[in-house]
Amino acid sequence: MSFIHLVLGGARSGKSSYAETLAKQSCSTTQSSLIYLATATAGDKEMSERIRHHQARRKSEWQLCEEAIEIAAIVETAPKNSTVLIDCLTLWLSNCLHNNVWPQKRSEFIDALSATSANIVMVSNEVGSGIVPMGELSRKFVDESGWLHQQIAAIASHVTLVVAGLEMPLKRPME
Repeated sequence: MSFIHLVLGGARSGKSSYAETLAKQSCSTTQSSLIYLATATAGDKEMSERIRHHQARRKSEWQLCEEAIEIAAIVETAPKNSTVLIDCLTLWLSNCLHNNVWPQKRSEFIDALSATSANIVMVSNEVGSGIVPMGELSRKFVDESGWLHQQIAAIASHVTLVVAGLEMPLKRPME
């Protein structure tokens, strides 16, 4: 049986490491492929360093797929029982807003999640716990991020908040 797991947390909270562990555990029990869907683009030196840090942590068991915008297509074509780790939804949101394709890509992604037979683990930054940003674009990003997280949480079987490397389950399947 497939699952959808949303992992939320702040910057450097440990959310990516936690999500990678979840994805690997899922594959070890299902003997399926492990796909890392990276949404980041290296637009500057600091982001290049972040990407290298993530790459160094991953072993060869991961099939890497880099896609900044069309992530719904990857989810739609993921093999049954494979595990897809998407890191990071807020970077994807930024990419879509920058390219003026957000409402359509969000809708396509939610539809793909609802229909997939793959296991999906998603990483996203929880940005709605702070003050309301002053700039219009920043407010739009925070609003859209919050609404996206709510949509995903509604269909996810699991939602976990990671703070200081500690996992706090917000939603688990009924047992």
